[in-house]
Amino acid sequence: MRVHAHDLLAEQAALRGERPALTYRDVTVDYARLHDTCRALAAGLREIGLESGDRVGVLLDKRIETVVAIFGTSAAGGVFVPVNPVLKPDQVAYILDDCDVRVLVTTRQRWAQLSHQAEELEHLREVVLVDGTTAETGETGAGSRFGRVTLHRYDDLVAGPGRQPDRDPGVDLDLAAILYTSGSTGRPKGVVLSHRNLLVGAESVSSYLENDADDVVLAALPLSFDAGLSQLTTAFASGAHVVLVNYLLPRDVVRLCAKHRVTGLTCVPPLWIQLVGESWPAEATQSLRYFANTGGRMPASTLARLRSIFPDARPYLMYGLTEAFRSTYLDPDEVDRRPDSIGKAIPNAEVLVLRPDGSRCRPGEEGELVHRGPLVALGYWNDPERTSQRFRPYPSPAPSWRAPEIAVWSGDTVVADEEGFLYFVGRSDEMIKTSGYRVSPTEIEEAAYATTLVRDAVALGVDDPALGQRVLLVVTAPRGSALDTATLDGALRRTLPTFMVPSEILVLPEVPRSANGKFDRVLLRKEVVS
Repeated sequence: MRVHAHDLLAEQAALRGERPALTYRDVTVDYARLHDTCRALAAGLREIGLESGDRVGVLLDKRIETVVAIFGTSAAGGVFVPVNPVLKPDQVAYILDDCDVRVLVTTRQRWAQLSHQAEELEHLREVVLVDGTTAETGETGAGSRFGRVTLHRYDDLVAGPGRQPDRDPGVDLDLAAILYTSGSTGRPKGVVLSHRNLLVGAESVSSYLENDADDVVLAALPLSFDAGLSQLTTAFASGAHVVLVNYLLPRDVVRLCAKHRVTGLTCVPPLWIQLVGESWPAEATQSLRYFANTGGRMPASTLARLRSIFPDARPYLMYGLTEAFRSTYLDPDEVDRRPDSIGKAIPNAEVLVLRPDGSRCRPGEEGELVHRGPLVALGYWNDPERTSQRFRPYPSPAPSWRAPEIAVWSGDTVVADEEGFLYFVGRSDEMIKTSGYRVSPTEIEEAAYATTLVRDAVALGVDDPALGQRVLLVVTAPRGSALDTATLDGALRRTLPTFMVPSEILVLPEVPRSANGKFDRVLLRKEVVS
């Protein structure tokens, strides 16, 4: 029979229905209640017109309703699109429009910010408000209108008993989710995940982390990230208890680790760097069974400090890309011998180091990391050109009757040692990796041009021990005008999320150009980055 992401909850509800599944603030729901609520929302979504394959945008902070919206969409046969709540309204509108979102689940405040662009969202028809009212319309109920959009109360949609739709037997490759990640051309691109991707990924990651029903996982990463979403699926695959936190201050993480006796914690390097500066009482550390890093290389000093804070916890250093969910991890037993390694392929994945012609590199030879196996995504939403560039058949080295399997070319340069352990070298493009985010320099540059305050703009990633990379924006002033960097900085802060805002703006008389007239980023980097 076919299986879907929400079947993780169905299985746990049958096995351990009264065990805690999810906690947000002072509210904890068990697996039976969470499963029932997801089924009820699924029924509500179908009643308001959601059809199989329709996209459902989820624009929320982490809360119980966010998780219900994700898995309830799956149960309804829809495709969930988690949107990072730190994005600005223009960026949110682009994502919703790009994948033709029909239903949006959000709060009244976020809808008020976005509603001014509602007429531009041609496919948006239903908005579900988890807190029930809007400033413009007052109390909403079934049939309340905002232009061509109908507003609904979340509580109304989950009030029914719910019934899971019948599923056809067979291997399931149906669309499950679209996760948006920055693209080299500026606008984010939607990575299309199947139910198979999510379920195989959950099984793989939970197996090497050795998750079980006694684990308490603190979900500190955004659910719009592959690693953040993975914390839900891996926990639910093993019957673990997930504690949601909308990160505000490092001490919030410490407090929740102590309060809930957290056993598993995954963060990105900038957050780990902040956390090692906190005071960790024994009640916050003694339960931790493992800690994991993703989204960039963890500084050796930070890793050493974490191992001192959590002497009984096993460290997992991981590497992943949205296009393949997770790719590698370093066995904790190898951390002392090779702390700079990103490890080997996770279970159910094959990771290769290839030359440009597709042949395999020798140990010690740099090449591109290529991932193949059931975790490889279906491609980019509505973008066959970019899909064909990154998702390509990898032929078997020996003649075979089997069709070549699709693999994803990561764009990352790595090298393998004689024992097969991989080491990250760098990226083959200009993407900036900061605070765990992949940031397109083009998107920052376009925001700078939109201010009309600059003539030229080039964004660069500069190595930074805390952020991985920080954003340096190099600009020139319009002809005959002066440029006030404080004014430019203020304008960018109004249009870009915090993680995209340049840490430094450098004004030059001219930006070097190549023979074909393009900005010479290599030469510019040599000139301005010491």
